[in-house]
Amino acid sequence: MKKQDIKILLVDDEPDILEILKYNLSSQGYQVFTAKNGIEGVEKAKKKTPHLIILDVMMPEMDGIEACDIIRNTKGLENTLITFLTARGEDYSQVAGFDAGADDYITKPIKPKLLVSKIKALLRRLNEEKNEDEDILKVGNIEINREEYKIINNGKEIILPRKEFELLALLASKPDKVFKREVILDKVWGQEVVVGGRTIDVHIRKLREKIGDNHFKTVKGVGYKFVL
Repeated sequence: MKKQDIKILLVDDEPDILEILKYNLSSQGYQVFTAKNGIEGVEKAKKKTPHLIILDVMMPEMDGIEACDIIRNTKGLENTLITFLTARGEDYSQVAGFDAGADDYITKPIKPKLLVSKIKALLRRLNEEKNEDEDILKVGNIEINREEYKIINNGKEIILPRKEFELLALLASKPDKVFKREVILDKVWGQEVVVGGRTIDVHIRKLREKIGDNHFKTVKGVGYKFVL
């Protein structure tokens, strides 16, 4: 998808923030729309059907958490990418955001160049037409062969135990998406055996050792994501 076709909605009650963000994202070629509170943000989202929504958390009339929850349950907006941009960095706020259906969480203040870089990483999903049922998944320099349970990392073949392989395949299927711990447990372990959250941590540690620590990011209190 071309940049000029991508629509981004900015929702923040601070005019200066909206102006700076709109300028930096518009200069990249994106279509940018703005809203000054959660209520207006929901209305704009329904009218414009943006590909990405950047939501402040603390806003008058309707906060970002409530707005995100409404948007996530609105027909046609279920798959819209949503990231929070807020000065609140508390863990409970992040957890609430992900519980409402957010894809990412960016703490401000943030330099414009870094913000643009993060937005590009999120939007990369729009251009990745990967089918989770495909036998071979390619992400960066990593190739995941689901049929043979084989990994090629920078040209080197790696054989992983089944659960490590399935965990990697799940996270890598949607780079930069945060997978909640309960989702990981359900998708990878299912009803086979009762396991605790610590099991995920151990498998992530092993994957970091074998694939590279830089590819796995912990989102405290929520889960994990795969980064390129």
